[in-house]
Amino acid sequence: MKTNVQEKVLNGPKIGGLVLLLVIAAYIAAVPLMLCGIASGKGIFIAVPILWMALGWILLLGLKVLKPNEALVLTLFGRYIGTLKGDGFFWVNPFCTAFNPASGTKLGQSGDVAGPKPMVAVTGDGHTIQTEMPSKKISLKVMTLSNSRQKVNDVLGNPVEVAVAVMWRVKDTAKAVFEVDNFKEYLSLQCDTAVRNVVKVYPYDVTDNVDTTGDGEADDGSLRGSTEVVARRIKEEIQSKVEGAGLEIVDARITYLAYAPEIAAAMLQRQQAAAIVDARKLIVDGAVGMVELALERLNEKHTVELDEERKAAMVSNLLVVLCGNHDAQPVVNSGSLY
Repeated sequence: MKTNVQEKVLNGPKIGGLVLLLVIAAYIAAVPLMLCGIASGKGIFIAVPILWMALGWILLLGLKVLKPNEALVLTLFGRYIGTLKGDGFFWVNPFCTAFNPASGTKLGQSGDVAGPKPMVAVTGDGHTIQTEMPSKKISLKVMTLSNSRQKVNDVLGNPVEVAVAVMWRVKDTAKAVFEVDNFKEYLSLQCDTAVRNVVKVYPYDVTDNVDTTGDGEADDGSLRGSTEVVARRIKEEIQSKVEGAGLEIVDARITYLAYAPEIAAAMLQRQQAAAIVDARKLIVDGAVGMVELALERLNEKHTVELDEERKAAMVSNLLVVLCGNHDAQPVVNSGSLY
């Protein structure tokens, strides 16, 4: 995104308090001056105080109060003149207006848009209504955007639900205000798009023959096992989209990840089946090792001489005992082995 607007920070003196005192003092002095003019009959001493009392309040429109990490983008008759930053009591050209097209936008868990305090107004019939006066100030704090859960298909086509929390802040107030229509809505849309673009590259679980890095080789990347990598890619994807809007993505974290409800039960059965197979494989490997050890010890001690047929029967019996789900029921043979 190419921009022609460069941020200009206004570093004027914080003389808001002085201007306020001077205006109040001038209003107080205007009254005796007008009385003196009336008593002396001089029109100039009457006209000046009246003109001041009628128009002097305009100077109060230039008073601006900013808290730490707040900014005001000021325009004069449609022309950008600069950004007021820093905490303090300022006085600027009273004809300047603050411009912030995103002042009334509310994002989930975004600190600067929790909503201004409602103002109570009384109507003619005695009823009270609440009205909102959106602040034109731009917060420079690190804020959190937590969009709703999205249903996205992973690389295998399985629908998964994912939610991401994005920490962001305004880096360039001029770009944020003038380069996009509403920088908060723009950020929200880019977050949704980035999540979809990144999630569709990964499988939910580790899967063979899937390339998630784009190097042409299969890897073990997955949404569930590579959460940090996925979150970092989402952050980089969002940053590349909002750079021209004067926004900085501080961090991104996956806050929710699960299969979609329509396939969650089937995927749970699949995971259970895979776990059972892995457990059985481990049991069989251990049983085979124990049978081999038993045969070796019998041969070393010459405890009993077994032919191949008896060895096969012994191996079969031991495997059944070791791999069975239930305790073995012993059978006592009181006769000859053969």
